[in-house]
Amino acid sequence: MLMDVLWPLSGGILLGWALGSNDAANIFGTGITTNLIRYRTAVLLLITFLTLGAFLEGGKVVTTFQSLSSQTALTAFIATFSAGLVVGGMSRWGIPVSTSQAIIGAATAIGLVNGSANLKVLGKIVACWVFTPVGAVLISLVLYRALDALLRRHPLPFPIWSAVLKTGIVVSGCYGAYALGSNNVANTTGVFVAAGLISARWAVLIGAASISLGVITYSKNVIYTVGKQIFPLDPFSAFVAVLAEAITVHLFTQLGVPVSASQAIVGAVAGIGIIKNVRAIQQKRLTQIVLGWVLTPLAGGFLAALFSHLISG
Repeated sequence: MLMDVLWPLSGGILLGWALGSNDAANIFGTGITTNLIRYRTAVLLLITFLTLGAFLEGGKVVTTFQSLSSQTALTAFIATFSAGLVVGGMSRWGIPVSTSQAIIGAATAIGLVNGSANLKVLGKIVACWVFTPVGAVLISLVLYRALDALLRRHPLPFPIWSAVLKTGIVVSGCYGAYALGSNNVANTTGVFVAAGLISARWAVLIGAASISLGVITYSKNVIYTVGKQIFPLDPFSAFVAVLAEAITVHLFTQLGVPVSASQAIVGAVAGIGIIKNVRAIQQKRLTQIVLGWVLTPLAGGFLAALFSHLISG
């Protein structure tokens, strides 16, 4: 009986690991690459606040998976396993992609195969995907200009300013980790709740643990991409980017829609690049990232449909 539950959950654990390796590192990526916080400290804070966000608000997004498509233990395994392969592969190349897109693509493909896909719910999710990076751009623009104007009027001595920046990046990073946990924990195990395999509480616990494992073991590659290869960030810009990302993701949690921390942080970083120097944005790298966002749900859906066909055939 126990094995009937454990083997399907291995797909969710794989996806959680991939999420941690690809998405969670983006919360403190800019702070680490600007030397505002040490990697080990960032990992500890990430795990702590990610778990807190998952337990307090993760259930808000789990219900979306229950309404997207019908699942069984087998199809839930196929969906999470397929999404995990896609995100893990993108992590190998250092491309920050959307775990939300990967699992939604996979779950929708299965829903199309068994005739249970709720296209109205899918439309709502896709609309939010579009607004995630756009919203992050706008929020980072507003935050940067407002805070910059405030500092110009009330300049601080360098030692105090340095301490404020370090404190700000830590606080905003903790908020970002909380927002990530509240929004993305459902990606890893939400389909298992839809299948009736586990409760929402167990889904949150297993999801948070598997994401934390990914953060610990395989996150540095994506940190470099976000912190250095889109637009070179100074400490103040890093603080604004993380805060804008956190606000964006947390807002979508309140709507119950799974979105991508990667998309939010990339949008926030790009917004700062627009303010400071558009020409300095690494457009080739940004294009690769956006292409990854387009291909991720398609790849997740394709693999899920392929595995479903092979198993049923």
